[in-house]
Amino acid sequence: MPVPGDTQGEIIVRFSNDDNHADVVMAEDSPAVKDFLSMVPLELSLEDFNQKEKISYLPGELAWEGTSGFDPEDGDLIYYTPWGNLGFYYDASGIGYSDATLKLGTFAATRSELDALDGPVTVGIVR
Repeated sequence: MPVPGDTQGEIIVRFSNDDNHADVVMAEDSPAVKDFLSMVPLELSLEDFNQKEKISYLPGELAWEGTSGFDPEDGDLIYYTPWGNLGFYYDASGIGYSDATLKLGTFAATRSELDALDGPVTVGIVR
């Protein structure tokens, strides 16, 4: 898994509130990633969902045509096309491949670090 701060030439997006943050190394160049990056900077609100992930709804749907689905793992930032939400997976057990689940990036935040991001967060590109 890529570790934010240890990669060269990657785009890193930071989700932060107060003194807490989670950095995401953005995935390969895909239509969904490009569209997400075009929305940044932005303000979002994160909440826990099903004890599997932290989710947030974007201000609009991502243009994702041509972005492949995948089988998410812990540490993946995803976009779920039917609901139009982002998801920080911290427990992807039992979740399988889906064409509707698109990988946007990878993060190394712990569950407690993600829990500290409840409520409003600022999203910005740090590199």
